[in-house]
Amino acid sequence: MSGLLREAVTRAAGFEAMTLTPSQERLAGVIIDEIGALPEVDLGLPMPQDPRLIRIAHALTARPADGRRLEAWAAWAGISPRTLSRRFRAETGCSFSEWRQRVRLLRALELLAAGKPVTAIALDLGYDNVSAFIALFSRVFGTTPGRYNP
Repeated sequence: MSGLLREAVTRAAGFEAMTLTPSQERLAGVIIDEIGALPEVDLGLPMPQDPRLIRIAHALTARPADGRRLEAWAAWAGISPRTLSRRFRAETGCSFSEWRQRVRLLRALELLAAGKPVTAIALDLGYDNVSAFIALFSRVFGTTPGRYNP
């Protein structure tokens, strides 16, 4: 969210009358324009349907830091790595690693909203270094986790 959008929304939150004045209408137009200019980020988490994949998905959402490789997850769920990879993409629309990243980023948003420090979040989510986490977060959300303001 841009600083302009944040301030405009803060100002609009104080509007009291049901009918907007001309200046309030202009501010509402600025808000709409600023929202339209925001980068689109898909925050949904499509879940697979195959019971073996559901088992993996639930385990990863419970413990996003679990760093097992695809082959280890496949063995754990009783599925071949190739089938896991193919079915995961077919059922969720993203690769296994993309889906795992999305789980971690969604958890990061929760932890940031709770006020947890960026370094602790990165390490808690299984990133080997904080820089890798910050780079991914910035690429997806357009800002660093330290500057992110939920």
